[in-house]
Amino acid sequence: MRNICGAAVCVLVLTSGCADKTPPTPRAAGSPTGGGDIIPGYIAQIAEANLRHDLFYLCKDPLPFRKANYTVPGHKRNTLAETEAFIEQRIRDYGYQFDDDVCEVQQFGYDPKKPRHHTYAATPPGSPFFTVHNLYAKKTGRRCPKEIILLCAHKDSQSWIDSPGAYDNGVGTVALLEMARVLASYPSERTIWFVWVNEEHRPWTSLIVAKNCRQRGDNLVAIFNVDSIGGKSEEDIAAGRKPNVTLYTEPEGKRFADLMAEVNDAYKIGLAQSSQQRKVPGDDDGSFVKNGYPCAIANLGSFPYVDPNYHEPGDTPERVDIVNVRMATQAVLAAVLRVDRAP
Repeated sequence: MRNICGAAVCVLVLTSGCADKTPPTPRAAGSPTGGGDIIPGYIAQIAEANLRHDLFYLCKDPLPFRKANYTVPGHKRNTLAETEAFIEQRIRDYGYQFDDDVCEVQQFGYDPKKPRHHTYAATPPGSPFFTVHNLYAKKTGRRCPKEIILLCAHKDSQSWIDSPGAYDNGVGTVALLEMARVLASYPSERTIWFVWVNEEHRPWTSLIVAKNCRQRGDNLVAIFNVDSIGGKSEEDIAAGRKPNVTLYTEPEGKRFADLMAEVNDAYKIGLAQSSQQRKVPGDDDGSFVKNGYPCAIANLGSFPYVDPNYHEPGDTPERVDIVNVRMATQAVLAAVLRVDRAP
């Protein structure tokens, strides 16, 4: 991927796919056919009411959290399985092609002697295995179908503690659902995958997604991990700031981190946007970097992560800054559309 900058706009041009095409010519952002920019109309459809409704559904009532090792009394399925059923129904209702991976995971152990926020430990001996799934909503591109833009979020909450996991990562889970809703009837140029994985049980199931993509030779041209968006410090909360930090590991990822800043400014979203380079691959985007996909970034509220209720029972939906979540979701959606609409 390379940047092509004109006098008015800077758009990303994909050079790895559509090999039989003539070299692309830069056009206005978001419009490969030379028309008006469609992006403002799409990002305006991100609804705070939908984000809030789904967040409370998955983090408070009827589901207190999303764990393979916990079943609500009187229910037949564990809370993570109920979460997966909820997401799958939405995917099918929106008209996407649905797919899944079957994965076997275990819960983490708990060590109260470890530092606060990091009390997870090795899986206790004899811990049972649970069957969980990676869930895919897929839209095939009409012009460059072999080029895939992948968005991912981990849908599970902590397996070693009873935390609602609202910021970590209920917000990412519902952000992907809302973006999928908005793009349901969008005629994409490239193929778009929304993927819900698991990170708070072991092993991380994003590794299965990344390894399968590599084995098939999938051409992932951009990877957006959405995790803990809006989670921030008490100081930021008191000041009313709306931060978003984009992390990248390899130089290829910096282009997308820069794109996040560009769309925030271009569409006046209003985030306090910044970016940082990781020293080593981390989180679910790191699963893809480790498997040969350097074009992966993560969006989150702060880095180092400073939400005071990180990995604790206090990570409740009532604390979530839905406005901040909506803004970050809009920025990710705008970046995805910029990549998709590039010549």
